[in-house]
Amino acid sequence: MSIFELITIFETERNRPPESMNALLDFYQQKYITDDININDYRKIYHYLHRQGAISAHEIA
Repeated sequence: MSIFELITIFETERNRPPESMNALLDFYQQKYITDDININDYRKIYHYLHRQGAISAHEIA
């Protein structure tokens, strides 16, 4: 999945662009928690966005 696909899904569901890579990661974490995506897809998305500089709200201390 490309960054463009990830952003398009976010924009389609939220009717706005993500404010940051962090917001995009939080969105996909929520989709995993609510069982909208499986663990394998979530892991791929997480690692991809993390390499792009995203930091999960759960990682901020």
